[in-house]
Amino acid sequence: MPDPRARRGVRYPFVPILVVAACATLAGARSFAAIGEWVADLSAEARASLGLVGRIPGPVTIWRVLIGVDRAALEAAVGAWIRARLQDAAGGQPARSGRVWRVLAVDGKALRATGHGTDPVHLLGALDHARGVVVAQVDVDAKTNEIPLFSTLLDQIDDLTDVVVTADAMHAQTGHADYLHSRGAHLLVTVKRNQPTLHARLKALPWKGVPVGHTAAGRGRGRIEKRVLKAVTVPAGLGFPHAAQAIQVIRRTRPTKRRGHWRTETVYAICTLPAEHAQPAELARWIRGHWSIENRLHWIRDVTFGEDLHQARTGSGPQVMAALRNLAISLLRLAGHTNIARALRHHARHPDHAIALVTSTDMTTQ
Repeated sequence: MPDPRARRGVRYPFVPILVVAACATLAGARSFAAIGEWVADLSAEARASLGLVGRIPGPVTIWRVLIGVDRAALEAAVGAWIRARLQDAAGGQPARSGRVWRVLAVDGKALRATGHGTDPVHLLGALDHARGVVVAQVDVDAKTNEIPLFSTLLDQIDDLTDVVVTADAMHAQTGHADYLHSRGAHLLVTVKRNQPTLHARLKALPWKGVPVGHTAAGRGRGRIEKRVLKAVTVPAGLGFPHAAQAIQVIRRTRPTKRRGHWRTETVYAICTLPAEHAQPAELARWIRGHWSIENRLHWIRDVTFGEDLHQARTGSGPQVMAALRNLAISLLRLAGHTNIARALRHHARHPDHAIALVTSTDMTTQ
């Protein structure tokens, strides 16, 4: 990471400030002021172990450093570090029989508090379905949208061979399918009316004659939900490159606490994996798992970390804080924590555990 400060007058080393910011975020710090308070509460021995000796950097100093950070370099460094740790953690797991696809969810999130300023921040991230860790993230400039940043995001990941990328309807783009195909990866994307011709072709397929491939039911968030999935091999004339299967999902929901009518929604999707490599049960799991980026990342950042309430708007501040939150969530998940709020409270009580989790190469360190 390049130090954004001029050499003259520097009192505190750059890397330790980044490290204490990461540790403080692991302990639940939501703001620059909270990071400064966390550092001030550390013992002299603990600060020395992080490379800070002598005077303690105050919240203003930490704020000035973090808002000047090269945000793209920070995202690249954090993503590379998490991917390396994810690979190390996977290397210690026993081998499974059969083919296991690695699945990534790609989705964007606007930082709402920055919407009131002159430089609103919108981030596009990639989340590993299985482990719930953020493997890459990029800034979406206000003058564009997520579509041209799709390949930029995934270019951060060196090897995409046999990776399945799930995405929402915005990314039902032929260029995305070509890009992933060139890298040995596959696309599973929903199709809505923003692609009217493709949506009409999918809707016109003879679904009544296609047998049900997978059914599921469940309760949650005050509703009962039933899902039925059908999948069929599609002809070359569908008009979407590398498409191998068309998918129809019928969702029926109704409230649990009061009687009400069933609400039915039909969703269509395309997958570039052929049927012999992606059975209906897997397709259903991946489609439903795509929304894990909302529940396991965006919701955590908004509610547990209060991201949408954070008023950071200066310089790189909003994106730096988002990157630190991604880092904290990913480290906690890799360490085996399933409840992020509880884990943050634990590390708030035990700052030495937060330091150990950042500085140790052992992913089970508590």
